[in-house]
Amino acid sequence: MAGQPAPEDRELLQQWVETWERAGYELDQIRRREIESVDTREAVQQLFGRAATILSHLPPRLTSGLVEQQAWYAKLRR
Repeated sequence: MAGQPAPEDRELLQQWVETWERAGYELDQIRRREIESVDTREAVQQLFGRAATILSHLPPRLTSGLVEQQAWYAKLRR
């Protein structure tokens, strides 16, 4: 039967949790900075190569397109 962890193990576990809480916050900040700094056009070009040139003449979008997508879903639902 498993009992409570020994006090030294409990302290070690608490330190481990605190470390990952701090690291989690820092890692989230790094992830956010990386996402915000991505050049979307460049990323699409890298992913799709020459096929992306078809879209290269279009101006950058000012929205995500989510509103338009939801409008299409509403039409399909009817």
